[in-house]
Amino acid sequence: MAKVLTSKEENYAQWYNDLVLKSGLAENSAVRGCMVIKPYGYAIWEKMKDELDRMFKATGHENAYFPLFIPKSFFSREADHVEGFAKECAVVTHYRLKTDEENGGLIVDPEAKLEEELIVRPTSETIIWNTYKNWVQSYRDLPILINQWANVVRWEMRTRLFLRTAEFLWQEGHTAHSTREEAEEEAMRMVNVYADFSERFLGIPVLIGTKTESEKFAGAIDTLTIEALMQDGKALQAGTSHFLGQNFARAFDVQFTNKEGKLDYVWATSWGMTTRMIGALIMAHSDNHGLVLPPRVAPIQVVIVPIYKGAEEFPLISEAANRIKDHLTALGISVKFDDRDTHKPGWKFAEYELKGVPVRLAIGPRDIENGTVELARRDTQEKRVLPQEGIEGYIRELLDEIQESIYQKALQFRAGNTHRVDTWEELVDVLDHKGGFALAHWDGTKESEDRIKETKATIRCLLIDGEEEEGKCIVSGKPSHRRVVIARAY
Repeated sequence: MAKVLTSKEENYAQWYNDLVLKSGLAENSAVRGCMVIKPYGYAIWEKMKDELDRMFKATGHENAYFPLFIPKSFFSREADHVEGFAKECAVVTHYRLKTDEENGGLIVDPEAKLEEELIVRPTSETIIWNTYKNWVQSYRDLPILINQWANVVRWEMRTRLFLRTAEFLWQEGHTAHSTREEAEEEAMRMVNVYADFSERFLGIPVLIGTKTESEKFAGAIDTLTIEALMQDGKALQAGTSHFLGQNFARAFDVQFTNKEGKLDYVWATSWGMTTRMIGALIMAHSDNHGLVLPPRVAPIQVVIVPIYKGAEEFPLISEAANRIKDHLTALGISVKFDDRDTHKPGWKFAEYELKGVPVRLAIGPRDIENGTVELARRDTQEKRVLPQEGIEGYIRELLDEIQESIYQKALQFRAGNTHRVDTWEELVDVLDHKGGFALAHWDGTKESEDRIKETKATIRCLLIDGEEEEGKCIVSGKPSHRRVVIARAY
């Protein structure tokens, strides 16, 4: 099987690209900057989507859908928002093609120019708040707790599969509230939902914090973020939740009559998580042999591979494999019995190692005689021979053990790559030679933040649970009351 990967140590970026392509997650498309998500990659997204959707609904949210196209005039109503997205917008100017009578082929019909250009949504705040104006009159109409599963377009020039593409899939929550306190609570609730999902489901430990003024979402009052650390020492913004204040309500004149009978503007939040989390999943856990998938996100949790030489050996092996498969399926475990006779067992072993299937079972003639099965763990490469009797209960517990083990390994990696730095020289040393998160004092000024950006690093966040600590800014030497998280990032 042609599955050779560039090693992480040799070229991390090439290792990542090799892995995405050769494990069958995605590939580049005919449209520059866009990707084709293949069935195995989409199956991972479906698992993520299903779990997030369950978590959203458990917190009272409902799904809806809003138009892909947004009138250009909507963007101009919120100044910070339009400035933040103007350079990334794809614009529709015409609505019809026609045959080129002189040269053949198709051309844009110049007579089919739109009266107002339409923006292909980079995010939906404007179209949604224009809609909410029709939904809200009284405090009795609030809160509105809406989530949308959709695709968005942001015209990226330098792209990388899953991590940064011109079109990507995501969910975007948009909520409306009668008080500031309620909206702030919602923004905090949802960033904690993202953190819980990332840690329990994806096995990726995250830091929760607020973005600086220059790094926050365009049009937001505050942006909350979860930040993850990849194996190459770079950070990745894994999800964001924004407190929008009354900015969009004012821009679209969304007012309501409060309990005191007075008119007030609605308070808002928005929050989103994207298919870039598949990229995070790859970079947080995988190795030079292929993907390492936490069981809760793995499309196939257990694969069974038969080993036999003669056709007469297959029926008994198949019977034992299907019996185990049926018992595991009854426990809610996703199982594949790979009985293809077009590939040898060794080829199959390599394929499922590359695809990151958490548990592999192999059954041969000797196993039929002894009532055993060979089990291999993908995360640790451990193998053991176990009795077929009771294997289902063992695997159910093992999958939970693997899930926790993958998370703990990532947590230990983050702990070993988090550095407290007190001088500019120490920061540069961490960024250039160690990688990871640097915890440093910052005086809160844009000037000092801009100097930090000269190192190609950014302030990732101000930790929500960060302790007060007196110190001096590593740039200016001015007093600082807490440390911030600095890293180079995707």
